[in-house]
Amino acid sequence: MRRAVVALLVLIALLSGVGTAVAQPTPPPNPGDDELERSAQEVTRRAGEVGRLTSELADLDIRTDDLAAELALSRESAEAALELLNAAQEAAAEAGRQADAARIATQAASAAIESARDRLDEFVVATYQQGLDNGPLGLLTAATGPEDLVARAEFNDAIARSQLAAQDGLERARVEKANADAGARAALQAARDREAEAAQAEADAEAAFAAADQAAREHAARLAELDARRVELQRRLDAAEAGDAGLRAQRTRYNEWRARVAAEQAAADRAAREEANSRVLALGDGPPVRGSAAVRRVIDRAMSQLGVQYVWGGGNGRGPSTGIPDRFGSPLNRIGFDCSGLMLYAFNGAGVRLPRVSRNQYNAGRKVPISDLRPGDMVFYKRGGAPIHHVAMYVGDGKMIEAPYTGASVRVTKLRTRGLLPMATRVL
Repeated sequence: MRRAVVALLVLIALLSGVGTAVAQPTPPPNPGDDELERSAQEVTRRAGEVGRLTSELADLDIRTDDLAAELALSRESAEAALELLNAAQEAAAEAGRQADAARIATQAASAAIESARDRLDEFVVATYQQGLDNGPLGLLTAATGPEDLVARAEFNDAIARSQLAAQDGLERARVEKANADAGARAALQAARDREAEAAQAEADAEAAFAAADQAAREHAARLAELDARRVELQRRLDAAEAGDAGLRAQRTRYNEWRARVAAEQAAADRAAREEANSRVLALGDGPPVRGSAAVRRVIDRAMSQLGVQYVWGGGNGRGPSTGIPDRFGSPLNRIGFDCSGLMLYAFNGAGVRLPRVSRNQYNAGRKVPISDLRPGDMVFYKRGGAPIHHVAMYVGDGKMIEAPYTGASVRVTKLRTRGLLPMATRVL
């Protein structure tokens, strides 16, 4: 309307020829009342959409955490099955060695029987060849005088003793052969039993790895789906925020705050890591310590690994290592820690040897309620009735240190309560 009025006035001035024609500046847009109302409604609608999308993004983060927990559980189960397989294979190998030893004993007993038979046969042949009558009267009745009678009596007694010894040797060899046969049969049966157990353990391990492999594939597919959804939601969120200058300014301030917090956290982590690492290096492989000094050493060793990447199956008492041979698409040359591997390294500094799998680490020490947590206690996580799938270390001030999941690194974070077991494990 205003533009039309201005154009009309300019036209009248030009037509009337009054003064010099001066170019008038173009006025800014002047939206009508109805347009302003529609704009206000659009800002309100977009603000509501921003809230809904932000809430949906938070739900997606929770679902991603659930997927990571499911994958960790399947991998822990696979690793536990691998431990059982190794133990079964060792038992089968030991049973095989015992069976081999029993077969050797049986062969030795058979050789002893053959030797005893040979001695008895030699005795019989010698008696036959010399034409001796070694019956109760044969040698004695052929005596030619008293002295010959005495000599023949002594010879007859020697022959009887030799024959008895040969027969006794044969009988003992037969008994030893029977005992060796029984031992060999028992050892062979034990070897077969151990081999069957090893075969079952191998089948269980293969099934566990197959389940973990399938879980990893499903996890990757679902994460891809969630990521695509996340990208779409982020696009809509960005579009809603870009539609209003106030919302854009709010997002800018939020991003600046988030970057500042991340930088401060990174600096704090770096300082904590360097401080802890300096204490770890200063102590070296010193003598074992106890009490608060042991707790400090354990926490320092864990803190010295801040920022080290998560690798499934990685880590031992000496530090980060390559993970379990790859069945899930991860590079074989990655070096780092998984949750239980970080605990192995940390507690090894205080001379504590923990089992490898988190569910076994839960039973490695004294149980204490979460309400009585102290720095250095291990906390554990599980979902519903499933086995334990994650372990972390409480470091005090409501925080814990953990190797969380693939794609993340060792970090200090607030003690999570979702899935937290009510009892912690204390080994110091």
